[in-house]
Amino acid sequence: MRKILIVDDEKDLCDILYFNLQVNGYEASVAYSAEKALELLQESKFDLMLLDVMMEGMSGFELANHIKGMVPIIFITAKDSEEDMLKGFQLGADDYISKPFSVREVLARVKAVINRTCSDESKNINYKGLSLNMNNKTVTIDGEDVQLTKTEYEILKLLISEQGHVFSRQQLIERIWPKDVIVTDRTVDVNITRLRKKVGEYAVNIITRQGFGYYFEA
Repeated sequence: MRKILIVDDEKDLCDILYFNLQVNGYEASVAYSAEKALELLQESKFDLMLLDVMMEGMSGFELANHIKGMVPIIFITAKDSEEDMLKGFQLGADDYISKPFSVREVLARVKAVINRTCSDESKNINYKGLSLNMNNKTVTIDGEDVQLTKTEYEILKLLISEQGHVFSRQQLIERIWPKDVIVTDRTVDVNITRLRKKVGEYAVNIITRQGFGYYFEA
């Protein structure tokens, strides 16, 4: 069942979306602020976020910039100018719906985005006894769970997905970390060291190319 996070400070609107998503076979959760949404994103994985722009505290645009790449986003907002829509898409939005909206339209857009963004998630990445489950974002070695942080998981997924490709520290920073987070080369090295410790015998497959970066060698 696909999990959808509704982020809006209008309770009545959230209730409508929550009810209709549940009835149509989705597992819905609600956050009445961007700050609460950040907490929920740390606790669970979501397949899609329905996000308002104008909220007290952190705005929807600020939240989208902070979590860029973490979860697909459909903005649902009264800010419907061309400039607003362009900004939304520049922040990585997958769709943009103006208020007031038709529930049928929202459901159709939700289905389209999920079909597009989740179509390959069921395909696991495997190397011998090492397996990355793309659906629930977990890693196992010979069937045993390996507890990785989100950053460690994303590094491993990138390296093993493009075996033999050397990624510089700067490339890893650009591909893994949010744009507004300051990350040093040392931070990359620390995460690689922790990842190697957690993957046991497969640590030898994560190679350091002195002066260039890191890669996964089969």
